[in-house]
Amino acid sequence: MDIIPILRALGRRKVGALLIALQVALTIALLANSLSVVQQRIAHMQRPSGLDEADLFTLSNQFAGSMADLSARIRSDLAQLRAIPGVVDAVAVNSFPLRGYGGSTGVTRTPDPKAGSLNAAEYAATDRTLATWGLRLIAGRNFRAAEVSEFHAGESYAPPAVAIVSQALAKALFPHGDALGQNIFLTTTAPTRIIGIVARAQTPWAANESAMFGAEYSLLEPMQLVSPGIAYVVRTQPGRSTALLPVAQQQLYALDRVRILSDAQTFPQTRAEQYRSDRSLALILVVVCLLMLVVTACGIVALTTYWVVQRRRYIGMRRALGARRADILQYFHVENLLIGGAGGALGIALALGANAWLAVNLETTRMNATYVLVGTLVVMALSQAAVLWPALRAAALAPAAAIRGHQVEIS
Repeated sequence: MDIIPILRALGRRKVGALLIALQVALTIALLANSLSVVQQRIAHMQRPSGLDEADLFTLSNQFAGSMADLSARIRSDLAQLRAIPGVVDAVAVNSFPLRGYGGSTGVTRTPDPKAGSLNAAEYAATDRTLATWGLRLIAGRNFRAAEVSEFHAGESYAPPAVAIVSQALAKALFPHGDALGQNIFLTTTAPTRIIGIVARAQTPWAANESAMFGAEYSLLEPMQLVSPGIAYVVRTQPGRSTALLPVAQQQLYALDRVRILSDAQTFPQTRAEQYRSDRSLALILVVVCLLMLVVTACGIVALTTYWVVQRRRYIGMRRALGARRADILQYFHVENLLIGGAGGALGIALALGANAWLAVNLETTRMNATYVLVGTLVVMALSQAAVLWPALRAAALAPAAAIRGHQVEIS
């Protein structure tokens, strides 16, 4: 088809064509960047914590009353939890991955206070913690019971002689892979020897990862925390965590009612709660993109329908001179393709420019070119689909009626 007449016709309708092209461009820019952000949020939410999440539940416990026998009360709680049919094991900890808050410490390879340190999550762990959490030990060994000591809240901190670290922290400290058996320093001059490395252990704040805290920089220390506020992590037989959670609460209250239990939830609920903002952002972007696509499609339909009405006599003349319905359809689709192509080129430039601005000012990840391509193809396909209905109406005009300017007839 000769596109010169189409270009001349568009030249007489510059404003409408320009508006559609701009709308196409903005839709492509928004869709491409939104797809990229949604994919990043989904990948962020799907990162494994390192725990056996499906079979864990957690409770935050705050003791009241006398604090003189805290150690005995914690041991009684753990014995009660472990005695519940269906419970595999239970541990009392200061925090756990994805809890949202917990302790941290600086970790260095040398005792020099001027040396740069890495901030790592600090977990109080016993010889039963790895098995209860489901952490996978990939090098070294677990803590021995004799290495675990009680640490009472309010006492002065002394670094442990040994520790277990996450693989991410081990690689950050010792890039050449020789972390096992090495000494590290936890904000003091006393060394701590790495005796084990676990494949993955996210930090409590992994869902809100910042530049200061790596999502998997974690350190486990051999100690049993003794504090009025403590968290219980309970592992159950497969598929029983939801059913046993209320049972555990009842058992703890039956043992001692002078306490407050809160944040009782399965680990999948913990994950959903921590990533609520990411999920909401992804949903909002999807809705906005759908609305933009609908608005773009409606704009193309409306403008093309208006142009059909304006050019009814011209269409009738072409039909009378032998033009087939397919020729009329082709005319409007090519016209739309020219407008969409111009808008698409502008949209690609806008998409890349907007992403570069976001990467510099909001520290987002650079967009893969695939999202620009997908966004462009989706909008162009939608544009062609939107023009189909008014093009079909134009092709269905009876030639004689169109020339006389009568009301549109469908043959």
